[in-house]
Amino acid sequence: MNAIDLEKLKRLDKLTEGDYEAFLYDCDGTLADNIMAHKLSYQEVASNYGIDLDLNLIDETAGWPTVVVSKEIARRYNVALPDSFSAEKSAVFIDKYISGTQPIGFVCEHLKKNAGRVKIGVVSGGTRSTVLKTLSVLGIQDQIDVLVCAGETSHGKPSPDPFLKAARELNVDPAKCMVFEDGSPGVQAAESAGMKWIRIDAV
Repeated sequence: MNAIDLEKLKRLDKLTEGDYEAFLYDCDGTLADNIMAHKLSYQEVASNYGIDLDLNLIDETAGWPTVVVSKEIARRYNVALPDSFSAEKSAVFIDKYISGTQPIGFVCEHLKKNAGRVKIGVVSGGTRSTVLKTLSVLGIQDQIDVLVCAGETSHGKPSPDPFLKAARELNVDPAKCMVFEDGSPGVQAAESAGMKWIRIDAV
């Protein structure tokens, strides 16, 4: 880690002091420095359907399941997109970008430091297969106690359902969970679940 990451890790350590029993991390943009790769994947597939995608839309929908983002793109651009759109986007991401995924150093180091001390969950709007590959590239897959991904709850972020499912599976009171996020939908979900949260992009 560089000096900036070390300083951010110190701040993150301070912010997470207390009697927390579980740390729940978002994946994309929180553990993995891959948001631009996701944006470019959406943009490439959208262009196949005549859409000049505004990448700010991907920031606005951070944490949403891919299939829901696809529906939002179709709604905003008034274009009928096939059900295969989200799979096409995932295929581009995996084929072109996933192997080069870099960690957000201070967040991954925080996870590693606390694995075994508290329970560790990853709660993502990505598909399980893509998230597992991302965690494997980052070298932290074996330190995760529970993984909740797109389609595994009735509603995704900003609903609290994914975080509440993680807490149930870890057998931890939501009030004893700390959430690490980089997007507003995830923060909304954490608040609705009765959990404390940290925006890692504000550390």
